[in-house]
Amino acid sequence: MSLAVLLAAAAGGCAAVAVAEWMGAPLCPPARAKCPKRSHLAGMTVLIARLARRAGFKAAPRDLEARLAAAGSPLGLTAGDIVALKGAGALGVLLFVFTWAGALPGRLGTVALLAAPVAGFFTPELVLRRVTRARGAAIADELADVLDLLRVAVAAGLPVGRAMGEVGHRMHGVLAAELDGAAVRLQLGEPRAEVLAELVVRCPAPAVATLAAAIVRADRHGSPLEPALHALAREARADQARRLHDAAAKAAPKIQLVVALVLVPAVMLLVGAVLAHGLSGPR
Repeated sequence: MSLAVLLAAAAGGCAAVAVAEWMGAPLCPPARAKCPKRSHLAGMTVLIARLARRAGFKAAPRDLEARLAAAGSPLGLTAGDIVALKGAGALGVLLFVFTWAGALPGRLGTVALLAAPVAGFFTPELVLRRVTRARGAAIADELADVLDLLRVAVAAGLPVGRAMGEVGHRMHGVLAAELDGAAVRLQLGEPRAEVLAELVVRCPAPAVATLAAAIVRADRHGSPLEPALHALAREARADQARRLHDAAAKAAPKIQLVVALVLVPAVMLLVGAVLAHGLSGPR
């Protein structure tokens, strides 16, 4: 390896470190308190998305906006950014696999070249689905407490919009933050139907759609909302208990598998080592 290659590699490494440090800089000026900081991976993802969009990857499917909203719009990415990431991922993985595909035996190199762009293209979609599932699970865990507090606020005589805002201020979590944002939009004068529809899209949990339908029904017919909230909270707690029971039932076989495949062989090997040492020692 020549000196020029070593210097070029060192320069590339320094440039990569500089870009990573730059992308990890705070998102707001230093004068502001509690300024969030992006991770290096998140900053690099945004950088790749912007570069790919400038390269021409912009057209997005119609339902991508809804799926992105259900995932909470991670990193502030838009539908065009996701499409750009898909194109950049397909090209980047293809170029990466192309460098070592010739070293694979037989036809594996050809298979890798064909599979690489497909994997790079669908990876952002898979990550988006995983984030959506995690967000839905977090909302399901918070739902019972949020509904109970919302029921108490409505029973105390607060309007629905203000009750949602109070719940958002007093609780922490994904659903509480979404309710707080919906309350702010209602205070700004947006129609309640549109705000609730957006809330349903951004909260991938069936109970949130039921909550929105109960609020719309109470507004339309003038019926009290407290009984519906009480029933939804009770159902949410029953679902939460069922999920915990299922998780505990799935954990038992995993624990037994770990004990049978790891702990028992480890103890047997330790006993065997002691016996072997004793048998091989001086008599």
